[in-house]
Amino acid sequence: MIHQATLFGESQLSGIVNVASVPQRSPFRYPGGKTWLVPRIRQWLATKPGKPDQMIEPFAGGGIVGLTVAFEGLANSVLMVELDDDVAAVWEVILRDDGATLAEDIALFQLTYDSVTQLLAKEPVDLHERAFRTIVKNRVQRGGILAPGAGLVKQGENGKGLASRWYPETLKRRILNIVAIRDRICFIKADGLEVLRQNSTKGNTVFFIDPPYTAAGKKAGSRLYTHSILNHDELFRAASALAGDFLMTYDNTPEVRDLANWYGLDTLAVAMKNTHHAKMTELLIGRDLDWAR
Repeated sequence: MIHQATLFGESQLSGIVNVASVPQRSPFRYPGGKTWLVPRIRQWLATKPGKPDQMIEPFAGGGIVGLTVAFEGLANSVLMVELDDDVAAVWEVILRDDGATLAEDIALFQLTYDSVTQLLAKEPVDLHERAFRTIVKNRVQRGGILAPGAGLVKQGENGKGLASRWYPETLKRRILNIVAIRDRICFIKADGLEVLRQNSTKGNTVFFIDPPYTAAGKKAGSRLYTHSILNHDELFRAASALAGDFLMTYDNTPEVRDLANWYGLDTLAVAMKNTHHAKMTELLIGRDLDWAR
């Protein structure tokens, strides 16, 4: 049964999650981050008759959902997938290589305009350098945008400029915390849509699908992300064919709602705030969202 929520209704907007109440697990400051959705993820997984064998996050990005599931033991294991070279390098180093050294390098880095511009002008020579450069870039470019052409932070918070989002000890602690539980998380650099197809028959696996691409002709995806082209119809087709349950999030647009209706999926508009603290809604999509109402 398809349900459509009233957009921007007062009852919805009053339910906006205070993200300060959610543990900040990710080292990324990520456009479109899903910290606000964490309570919904807990609520969704609590409806399962037993703990899922695995949770797959095919478009990991900043990874807050996969990290939350791993830290809180909401599934027996987590598979995080990311195609972007820079973002993937961070997860590969933290989850499969030498995350402790990356954490220490961040703590020791003297962040100045000169040190940042020199770092960003240099092509990384190995995976570790790429991961370090990505973390710095994510913290000093406007909005955390990693795609080419993003400008550096100017004023920043309280006029601190580049350093306004640079919290080296906090980043070090987050990375070391992830390293401590990385036996619960597997990471692969791959195409998320293909991973969905490869795992479509797993019944006791759940999927959190948050593609960092926009439908309906919007340009924000190409501005924020290196990989900004996605066949949305194919993604909905792949999701609807999954044997395991899934939860998908998307821009709340008529085109996305039409796709959900076409594939017989349930939708619910949920309240959130964007990076500019403007009230808005995002669309949850699944087979049955009665648990969220």
